[in-house]
Amino acid sequence: MSRSERQKMQEGDWYCCLDGELSALRHQARLAVHHHNQHPPDPGESLSPSLAALFAGHGQNCLIEAPFHCAYGINITLGHQVYLNAGCTILDTAPVRIGDRSMLGPNVQIYCAQHHKDKALRAKGLEIAHPVTLGSDVWIGGGAIILPGVSIGDGAIVGAGAVVTRDVEAGVTVVGNPARALPR
Repeated sequence: MSRSERQKMQEGDWYCCLDGELSALRHQARLAVHHHNQHPPDPGESLSPSLAALFAGHGQNCLIEAPFHCAYGINITLGHQVYLNAGCTILDTAPVRIGDRSMLGPNVQIYCAQHHKDKALRAKGLEIAHPVTLGSDVWIGGGAIILPGVSIGDGAIVGAGAVVTRDVEAGVTVVGNPARALPR
């Protein structure tokens, strides 16, 4: 029995992103994101109903400012009191976990997909997905980019505009492109 492209994606194998089932899931996410981005602010609400229903899981008192974008949503898990400022994008082709009390500045981008380096295979939609994990109490500065497969430890800080290409240890501050640790 052959595996579906969705199963390959979830298992961390090469898959075709042009697949019908994956397209339908992305469409479902676009609808939820559209509702979120058009939803009137409510001071008593922590997460819009459309995103709460879409995400794999979320804790209490999470807030995602509009506009927001995600690829699937079904691979995103938020801890308690997570804050995403306006313009954040999460391309969640693999699990994205954001720990308690973590904060993302405006226009932060998290990418899980890596497209094939062979141009013929890339043209056929072949890609592979790697999870991204942010620990608790992480602060990601505005405009930072987190690349596929990166883990950021508890209490770490990523400076504005940094491009994080590899794991960041707990309590470390990284800046630049590619991101490098500042002396402690």
